[in-house]
Amino acid sequence: MSSPSRRSSSPESNTSGGGGGGYAADERKRKRMLSNRESARRSRARKQQRLEELIAEAARLQAENARVEAQIGAYAGELSKVDGENAVLRARHGELAGRLQALGGVLEILQVAGAPVDIPEIPDDPLLRPWQPPFAAQPIVATAMADAFQF
Repeated sequence: MSSPSRRSSSPESNTSGGGGGGYAADERKRKRMLSNRESARRSRARKQQRLEELIAEAARLQAENARVEAQIGAYAGELSKVDGENAVLRARHGELAGRLQALGGVLEILQVAGAPVDIPEIPDDPLLRPWQPPFAAQPIVATAMADAFQF
């Protein structure tokens, strides 16, 4: 037995003495179902669009990553080259410093022995004074190197 307050969606209860109240409920239910379907369709479309955006962003990031890795490789090669040149210069500096010290010792012995030592004037060559810049201090423009470090 069903209670009188419970509604039934069967056609008999809708047409029997309800005054059309069941029809309005069915119509609301049908509209709600259509609205829910449309909402679900929009939700699936948004999800699909977001997925496509994420796939495109992933592809863009992978391409940028490959470009940056290539640039890092180029910089690493350049660094290796400069490190090699620096090692050669350091070795040459050590060699020349040793020779200079040995020559200083020879001059000292000659002076102690009383031999006339004629020390020629050293020409004013900026390469002989690496700790001093050859030109007046000039500002370094930061934008000149900006392109070299952009990723």
